[in-house]
Amino acid sequence: MVSEVMLKTPSGADLTLEILDVKRAADCVSCAVRKDGGDDPDVTNGLLVYSEVRKIPSGTHILGGSGVGRVTKPGLDQPVGEAAINSVPRKMIAAAVDDIARKYSYEGGFEVTISVPGGENIAQKTYNPRMGIEGGISILGTTGIVEPMSSSAVIGTIRAEEKMRRAEGKKTLLMTIGNYSKSFLAEVMPLMLDRSVMCSNFIGDGIDIAMELGFEGLLIIGHIGKLVKLGAGIMNTHSSMADGRMDVLVSCGVTAGVSIDVLQKIPECATVDAGLELLDEAHMREQTAAVLMERIEYYLKAKVKGEMDIGAVTFSYKYGIIGKTSLADELIARLTEEYK
Repeated sequence: MVSEVMLKTPSGADLTLEILDVKRAADCVSCAVRKDGGDDPDVTNGLLVYSEVRKIPSGTHILGGSGVGRVTKPGLDQPVGEAAINSVPRKMIAAAVDDIARKYSYEGGFEVTISVPGGENIAQKTYNPRMGIEGGISILGTTGIVEPMSSSAVIGTIRAEEKMRRAEGKKTLLMTIGNYSKSFLAEVMPLMLDRSVMCSNFIGDGIDIAMELGFEGLLIIGHIGKLVKLGAGIMNTHSSMADGRMDVLVSCGVTAGVSIDVLQKIPECATVDAGLELLDEAHMREQTAAVLMERIEYYLKAKVKGEMDIGAVTFSYKYGIIGKTSLADELIARLTEEYK
């Protein structure tokens, strides 16, 4: 009985995988490997991924069984109606069974069914339903190795969601930053809630992907605590990359004419909201926000270099909409028309 196999990943690394729950029949065999999420906080970590290989007269057919999602919207790696098993794992599966066929001079074909018990429930904790993958998880992978949840994982999700919107024929994209943005949209633009793409801290990457995909317009909606950093041209707003929030508020306040005694207190604030309170008490919040939005617009336009229209709306829960760039309302109108 085979207890482990050697596998070469797309990245070229060799892995030794333990084979579990082997079952044999006259014309098929199935077994499982356990998903190892490594250090990544992956909800699929520990799941058993099964493969059943059955002899057929010719060809190689790769199917999705229980727990594997099915594509329901265009723009993803696989066509609508297909199992959500991406191109790279499909190529790996086909190459593996072809090698075995050559080794044993087998001239028939194979039907390979991938299943993940429990995948239906786990999928509800992922982006799959939002992205148009129903009924289970996706079988992804470009390298075969789980990388820590950071740039590549999040940017890959952003790209997939933007491609889906573009495949729907949309010319204008709505990009949000996080859960605060979703809550804000639910109140002021509920029809847009399920049509936005969440870019998290990766604003610059989201913009780059939108230009690459040919969007004609992009509107960014985010809480002031994040978007204030755009006033310094910071396109990755994660705290580990850059901060500068209070510095931006102070410099905008200087330009707006805020008094020195107020400006000196702003760097002591722990949050942008606290800084806004100081400005509001001094009756300078709106003037400072206007300068901030001018700066945000400057850096956003510098980023896209005329390749598409771009704008931003920023808000806080205490004060509502803090500011809009000059094209924001026009982009909102476009989005409303495209998604009505």
